[in-house]
Amino acid sequence: MELEAHIDRLPIDLLAHIFVLFTSFTDLAQASRVCKRWKQGVKQSLASKQNLSFAGWKMDDDSTSRLVSHAYNIRKLDIPRSRWSCQITDAGLIRISLTKCVCNLTSISLWGLTGITDEGVVQLISRTRSLRHLNVGGTFITDESLFAIARSCPKIETIVLWSCRHITENGLIALVDQCLKLKSMNVWGTRVPVDCLNNLLIMSPNLQIKI
Repeated sequence: MELEAHIDRLPIDLLAHIFVLFTSFTDLAQASRVCKRWKQGVKQSLASKQNLSFAGWKMDDDSTSRLVSHAYNIRKLDIPRSRWSCQITDAGLIRISLTKCVCNLTSISLWGLTGITDEGVVQLISRTRSLRHLNVGGTFITDESLFAIARSCPKIETIVLWSCRHITENGLIALVDQCLKLKSMNVWGTRVPVDCLNNLLIMSPNLQIKI
């Protein structure tokens, strides 16, 4: 009882400041189960974050979307493939697309997530009006995703399409034609012919194409 009384007297702001220093999502989950005040402190710590990265963590749709929903002030979201086999699917991306932070995200990395398709990517991208940097390298997206990026991301500056083998010239042309702020594009490992890349440079002479 005495221990509980001390915990209850800790200010929420102090708890949140402490939890911000946590680097383990497992530790945060355990802390949120201690008591209601700690749970509130964990939520407040997530709300103060500007960047959220799941690199190196084994995540699924439920845990990822739940954490993103609490981190509603983030500008950068990193959900890459990891050695622990990140289990993110279209269902997770769709849930993330409904969170408060999406419209303010400036950077998203979905590198190597083989469980996602155009369905989830298009849903997510359609709400990211502030996006400047996007990494979808190593995924199975097609031109459908590129058309969505062209329609929804007028501020996009860099995009990584590394080894996206299902994209074609049509998608890249739409991207360069409509995304006038695009500065850099990584198309290494794609099946796009060299003639297409030359045409893109004619359309946008200052565009840096990495192959």
